[in-house]
Amino acid sequence: MDDRGASFVAVRRISQGLERGNTCHSTSGSTAWLGRGLSCVCAQRRESDTRPSFDLTPSQEECLQRLQNRIDIAYDSSIPEHQEALRALWNAAFPEEELRGLISEQWKEMGWQGKDPSTDFRGGGFISLENLLFFARNFPKSFQDLLWKQEGDRSVWEYPFAVAGVNITFMLIQMLDLEAVKPRTIIGAIFLKFLSENESAFDLLYCITFKLMDHQWLSMRASYMDFNTVMKATRRQLERELLLEDITRLEDLPSYGLLTR
Repeated sequence: MDDRGASFVAVRRISQGLERGNTCHSTSGSTAWLGRGLSCVCAQRRESDTRPSFDLTPSQEECLQRLQNRIDIAYDSSIPEHQEALRALWNAAFPEEELRGLISEQWKEMGWQGKDPSTDFRGGGFISLENLLFFARNFPKSFQDLLWKQEGDRSVWEYPFAVAGVNITFMLIQMLDLEAVKPRTIIGAIFLKFLSENESAFDLLYCITFKLMDHQWLSMRASYMDFNTVMKATRRQLERELLLEDITRLEDLPSYGLLTR
């Protein structure tokens, strides 16, 4: 239980039991809990955090709007494009195992909390599925390593992979203040520069963050009760890296090396 009295849903290490651009958008609604289990790491704005807005060039404004448009799209299981993206995610994760249906007990193998992943997408929207699919297609080794918890000395009870991914999407949207008309923090302004130069910047940062989160998880010897603490530590480390003076692109972030090793 966390301090709100809400219970976590943990998953046992699956590896023990199995061998085997240029657009944006925003999310609305309750953000207290994502995936019905793991709580999101929500930014608590204080007066001391308030900073003036940063002016945008027309091209940056267009890039931000496109990304915000992506963020606004809710996952809808009745839309063929969304169905195909979900099937594609399964095929990327389990290429040798046939999916029996978009509603199936099989989805629990990926770390969804029930047999219908659409119920877990409510916190992150369609972009959280796009993030996972981008990760699987562009960094397949790291994706599989995290899915199967293949690195490090793991705890017996691990975070659910897919639901953790939805939490990461939501955390990044908050950290980068992507629902604002224009950046109100230097972190947001720095990211927008990367976005204007790389339409996949949000997806790439997602992959880096997921790998960094797992690295923090192992370093802290965490178990499922520590997920929120790990997410907060991940956010702090990511913010520190984005503020480094010699970072001119996301590939320069120290944590990018975790993704490609």
